Amino acid sequence: MKRKRIDIITLGCSKNLVDSEQLMRQLEEVGYSVTHDTEEPQGEIAVINTCGFIGDAKEESINMILEFAERKEEGDLKKLFVMGCLSERYLKELAIEIPQVDKFYGKFNWKELLQDLGKTYHDELYIERTLTTPKHYAYLKISEGCDRKCSYCAIPIITGRHISKPIEEILDEVRYLVSQGVKEFQVIAQELTYYGIDLYKKQMLPELIERISDIPGVEWIRLHYAYPAHFPTDLFRVMRERDNVCKYMDIALQHISDNMLKLMRRQVTKEDTYRLIEQFRKEVPGIHLRTTLMVGH
Repeated sequence: MKRKRIDIITLGCSKNLVDSEQLMRQLEEVGYSVTHDTEEPQGEIAVINTCGFIGDAKEESINMILEFAERKEEGDLKKLFVMGCLSERYLKELAIEIPQVDKFYGKFNWKELLQDLGKTYHDELYIERTLTTPKHYAYLKISEGCDRKCSYCAIPIITGRHISKPIEEILDEVRYLVSQGVKEFQVIAQELTYYGIDLYKKQMLPELIERISDIPGVEWIRLHYAYPAHFPTDLFRVMRERDNVCKYMDIALQHISDNMLKLMRRQVTKEDTYRLIEQFRKEVPGIHLRTTLMVGH
């Protein structure tokens, strides 16, 4: 067991990974040595950033917590903290069922962990992260939460309503990451296309991507997790005109049956879906679309 060392384990999606990277930067600033997803954890403190989206992810998270709880019982760990989506969704139940955990945090109050360690959160480092990805690329989270009400999805229950990050804050983060050697930006959110409605009263994703593409050093922008209903069509122009915006879109279509789409509360029809795909092909020649489809739900 190594003093002043913290092992952080991240489970789930890239949005969780960004949270872990921000926490790592803060912990390093206050004097800790931090490792991420190491195969041989040796720290006196462990932090598990959990996923709670689907059954398999929940099981993986619980098994990981139990594994570290056993290490603590055997004397190989002094403190165990849990944060993230599973903890946000089932905080009270987990605290009762796994008392070996020193404290459970939700998805958004992980800053309290520093206070509980007797340290201070450094507000001036809010855009800084310790990257766990290869140095040439990073994930760029532009919002949290989702206002869609798809009948099968737990994301709004876990993350709450959609909250966009201000454009200037995102641009500052991009400039910082470029200064750290990042060239490729994977733009992520629970729902990209809703970006800006809460802050600016209109969809601002096209303008945001255009302004990111103007920053010197940004060589590659790729968009993940879009929604087909009410798609911001000016994004086609940005993708077509800007060489550093990839002709690529990760957009979850989920189904093509009108009946099932209605049951899913997807706010889109089969005809709408075909029309959007054709528009992609027409407006952005050569575009690659990545999607997910369900067999029922």
